[in-house]
Amino acid sequence: MSVNNLQLVRLLQLASPTLPVGAYTYSQGLEWAVESGLIGNEADAARWIGDLLHHGIGTYEAPLVIALMAAWAAADDAEITALNAEFLASREAAELRAETIQMGFSLRRLLRDLRDDDLALLATPLENFPEIAFPTVWAGLATAWKIAPNAALIAYLWSWAENQVLAALKAVPLGQAAGQRLLAELGRQIPELAASAEKRPKNQWSNFTPAFAIACARHETQYSRLFRS
Repeated sequence: MSVNNLQLVRLLQLASPTLPVGAYTYSQGLEWAVESGLIGNEADAARWIGDLLHHGIGTYEAPLVIALMAAWAAADDAEITALNAEFLASREAAELRAETIQMGFSLRRLLRDLRDDDLALLATPLENFPEIAFPTVWAGLATAWKIAPNAALIAYLWSWAENQVLAALKAVPLGQAAGQRLLAELGRQIPELAASAEKRPKNQWSNFTPAFAIACARHETQYSRLFRS
């Protein structure tokens, strides 16, 4: 489904690294992978980020975002609540859980600050969550702005990949050209991943990525850090 010009602008706004939710302060374990020697160059970074995209983000977080958008469109508060709780429970490390709650809180606050009448119906249900995950609020905004689910999901995955690449640029470190090569390759994979996630039944959702969970947990006690996760 195509998006009109306003929807495209809103989609770019949601996917922008300038969205004031603090995403740039998190590496999701990538910093520990660099510190431990698992990532030391461009090829290592491509393998780490690509594996996580295919075996965790694309197979769990992506279909969850699609399900959340469907629940928001149907005004199904019970399903939204259940999916939010499920995502919070899926965060294996304390830093990962704190990250999504902080970003969800920041995006919920931004929703009020935008003063957009199209978002007014989101305010009340969102305020009922004592702890809200970032994908829950993000999916709500995308739905309220009438962004097509496939386009929204592609933007969501791109935003995640871009943040991981930016973290690699700082932590490895890598040059800007290497970052663009990484983004070009990851971007090539994202449309197919998004299409697959849209059709993935819930009993096939999977975030079994033990190396990722270990990296996130060990980052919590890392001696010197640039990132919060």
